Amino acid sequence: MKKWIKRIVMAMICVTMFAITACQTNSTANNDGTTNQPTTEGNATTNATLDYVSQHVKVAALKGPTAIGMVKLMKDSKEGQAANDYEFTIAAAADEFTSLLIKGDIQLAALPCNAAATLYNKSEGKIQLLGINTLGVLYILENGNTIQSVADLKGKTIYTTGKGTTPEYTLRHLLKSAGIDPDNDVVIEFKSEAAEVAQTMMAAGNGAVAMLPQPYVTTLQNNNADIRIALDVTKEWEAVTKDGSTVVTGVIAVNTKYYENNKQTVDKFMEEYQSSVSYVNANVEAAANLVEEFDIFKAAVAKKAIPYCNITFITGEECKNKVSKYLTVLFNENAAAVGGKMPDEKFYIQ
Repeated sequence: MKKWIKRIVMAMICVTMFAITACQTNSTANNDGTTNQPTTEGNATTNATLDYVSQHVKVAALKGPTAIGMVKLMKDSKEGQAANDYEFTIAAAADEFTSLLIKGDIQLAALPCNAAATLYNKSEGKIQLLGINTLGVLYILENGNTIQSVADLKGKTIYTTGKGTTPEYTLRHLLKSAGIDPDNDVVIEFKSEAAEVAQTMMAAGNGAVAMLPQPYVTTLQNNNADIRIALDVTKEWEAVTKDGSTVVTGVIAVNTKYYENNKQTVDKFMEEYQSSVSYVNANVEAAANLVEEFDIFKAAVAKKAIPYCNITFITGEECKNKVSKYLTVLFNENAAAVGGKMPDEKFYIQ
């Protein structure tokens, strides 16, 4: 009798130990031959995802296409749905935040490509380039229908803005690449701002030609149905330029020291920014409403302008290739446009 009792007790112990082992591993075979992962491993994966701690990050951008790609991220941050707590500053000119970017009081900024190069050179590397967010936004407009190619600009008066800055250098390079002498074959008449260009063009009437960026192009067309987009400067540049370069309008820069100490935070921002750009390009009407919500432009203008703003997200080697070629063009036109010299390899975060 005692032997039977011992055998029953031993059997119960074995069953209990087996159950405990099964619970600990939680690994069972499925019908498809796969195995469920142990609960402890699943928890480890979840914990790894939750390890990231949200940071307060200050981001600046210009009031225009360089900010438009951010609007979905701005909305997500406002609603507490972003990985980080972002504080956005939308400025009329880059000068309003460049010194803050160098000091690190603003950590990330969307600004003109040549301005980023100039800051890098003048600050001796205190900012670096993360990626491209906007390609060309310049367009040749005509009140009429005579301009079908860059060659057709010969003999014309072109109203534009940006004397001594990238719009001038971009236009001069485009004309020269098409065999047109910008000093003798055309008259480039510079105005102080886009609104003045628009007024001059409308007053000039039939045959008037201008070069303006989006979304000012759309605003002008809304006021005068006779004005049409004759040429996309970016497409024409790519067609006549032999080095494979393109127009790079806006880039994303980061304070170098901040990046070195907060790489994971910056990576999170770039992930979310890329998603925001994709959203804007795929959901133009909804994005246009956000553009107005954040006081960048009116939704009606943004809705028409976004498809022409070349909002993008380019990083790595492709970014370096496009930016370096574009900066070379600017440097050859006027070295001061990029801060006196071409930025070295450390300018680019790969």
